[in-house]
Amino acid sequence: MHDDLTFVEQVQRDLQDVRWPGPEEIRAQARRRSQRKIVAATAVLALAGVAGVAVAAPRNSSSPALPVASASPTRHEITTDALLQPTDLPQQVDVRLTDSGLGEPVQLDYELDYCRTSQGRSDGRKMSILSRSQTLMHKQSPSVATQSKGVLTQDLFRMVPEAATQLFAELDELVEPCTEWRSVGQVKTPAGIRTMEAVHRWAVVQRGFAGDDAAILRDSLTAPRDVQTGQPLADDPSPMLLAVVRVGDTVSVLRPGAGGTEAELVQLAVAAAARMCAAANPPC
Repeated sequence: MHDDLTFVEQVQRDLQDVRWPGPEEIRAQARRRSQRKIVAATAVLALAGVAGVAVAAPRNSSSPALPVASASPTRHEITTDALLQPTDLPQQVDVRLTDSGLGEPVQLDYELDYCRTSQGRSDGRKMSILSRSQTLMHKQSPSVATQSKGVLTQDLFRMVPEAATQLFAELDELVEPCTEWRSVGQVKTPAGIRTMEAVHRWAVVQRGFAGDDAAILRDSLTAPRDVQTGQPLADDPSPMLLAVVRVGDTVSVLRPGAGGTEAELVQLAVAAAARMCAAANPPC
């Protein structure tokens, strides 16, 4: 019986907390992507150099002087100022890990991607130009032998403006094949290898509450059930939530830790939209 309880507890943890890699894994990802940071910085400098050449181009001396445009310069880099800050969260944050990337796909959720591709569809991802990501965590008590627990992950992307708006226009179409999707696989249990199934029900549940556009996606999933006996391994877990926010040409994906509510996620999305003004084109 003890082994059964331990296994059920493990399944519940896996279902509700799968998004949170440990600090060492995140740092390893950061090291693998360090070359992308260098390329990104080079691209920004190249853009600045092109702009400088355009300004310095000679004009015909007989041509009248043209007025200097007063429009704000286009922003390229995404700094950490454009991300949510630890003080924006209601929970205590002890650890903040950040990363950056260049030309990466905008992933909303791995399970949503897998739902689509397992049915022979594309994952539906759009491409970004630049990105900045962070994971916010709080530490466990030293007496608890577990990894730091995730509070929030945030990915902030700069996109071609048309792609950013199209992402929101296609959200309903994106989740439609996954409104009731059965995931089947084999799981090792104390009784041996069993074939299990779980049902994912994806939906867009709120829209237009922050920034230029915003949405909350919810996956109401069931606990895995033994296909042969029909018996569940645990109670149904809490729904998985994520928020997507757009401000100008920037799009942010927010994934809260286990136990967060939709109301709390809406508040974080509003705060995220305000922070994104530091990077968005056109400026807020």
